[in-house]
Amino acid sequence: MKTHTTNYTNTFIVVADDCPAPAGIVPPTKGDTKTVANLQFEMISKNPYAYTSDDVLFQVFVERNNLIESELPEAKEKFFSKGQACFRASPLTKRYGWGIHCDKDGNMAIYSVGSDSYRNLAEDANLKVVKAMKSSR
Repeated sequence: MKTHTTNYTNTFIVVADDCPAPAGIVPPTKGDTKTVANLQFEMISKNPYAYTSDDVLFQVFVERNNLIESELPEAKEKFFSKGQACFRASPLTKRYGWGIHCDKDGNMAIYSVGSDSYRNLAEDANLKVVKAMKSSR
């Protein structure tokens, strides 16, 4: 079975052109439920450069589906057997004002739009800079 990946290397994903946030915003929860954006934000912001895109997307899938340890190997194989939306489609980059830097190993960290670090990464000639997908057509 073919395995798909969402990982980027040496890449900076800038926020979407229609992102409404003037700076990075912590994604809200919905009542007691953490949203996909909230789970992604917590995982990446608390552990910069510790996880790849595949790691984060699969862990969010695990948490949202309440999977147990014994189900993980089969679930992971099935999850990556089909293509998944990458972080260019994440609410972090589309709505909440976070740029995502992927280092040479594919590990990610987030940077608030408008910050000096964000600007430096967006202008770094050694990085591939890609835009997040717009919310509207």
